[in-house]
Amino acid sequence: MPARLSAILVLLTSIGTAFANDTNLKSDEVYSAWLQMYDLKFDEAHLQLARWQETHPDDSLGPASDAAAYLFSELTRLGSLESALFVDDNRFTNRKILDPDPKVKISFNERIEQADRLADAALEISNVDARALFAKTLTHGLRADYVALIDGRGVKALSYTKAGRVYAERLLAADPQAFDAYLGPGVENYLLSLKPIALRVLLRLTGSQVDREAGLEKLEKTASQGYYLEPFAKLLLAVAALRDSQPEKARGILEGLHQRFPDNELYALELSRLPSTTQ
Repeated sequence: MPARLSAILVLLTSIGTAFANDTNLKSDEVYSAWLQMYDLKFDEAHLQLARWQETHPDDSLGPASDAAAYLFSELTRLGSLESALFVDDNRFTNRKILDPDPKVKISFNERIEQADRLADAALEISNVDARALFAKTLTHGLRADYVALIDGRGVKALSYTKAGRVYAERLLAADPQAFDAYLGPGVENYLLSLKPIALRVLLRLTGSQVDREAGLEKLEKTASQGYYLEPFAKLLLAVAALRDSQPEKARGILEGLHQRFPDNELYALELSRLPSTTQ
């Protein structure tokens, strides 16, 4: 191979590697904060993310993750993450009206807006900026969760879900290894597939994705190869197993989560509700 051609190939390879590193979604510091969230250590997660944002002020991933910490802490306080709410449709429909903390809501919205501003600015520079696209999938998903699980506004949540799916698809086109991006579309497909058939038809006509098997397949991708959202995807798969009358499958998932996050009482509570195994 001529020396000049060899040098060009080396240069192109190094540029490609640099681009891949630049769009890499993984951050050890932010990941550590997410692990603290899953163990219900929200104050520690906020502190970790505050330190990280001091040195990464233009990165939307920090405030988007901080918004997640505010949302998860509020859902935990309100008892809105128990599987019984999701396995029993009547219980979910007839759940009591929640009393959200107004200060937490303000902080949540501030972080969401900050993350959106930073992500939008990054996407103005490059519309394939993977970190910015991931932040947009997060902000839309977090908004959907807040209005659905706390405000009880399912229609509004659906609009956020559909908008977030657009960013998830763009993210996967930019970075096919961004397996966290499958979670939002997975939830959309699976949860909407549980609706009555007439409503499912209407949802499809209005642009929603309603496919149970596709939803489970996408959740499995995040659960097996995801990064920040991997434990959350596993919890959702445990709920799906309970809905499908597969308690042993759910037990295996929950035991794994409980071992990794021993301070999260939710996993222990869910395990205690499962029927005892035959000796």
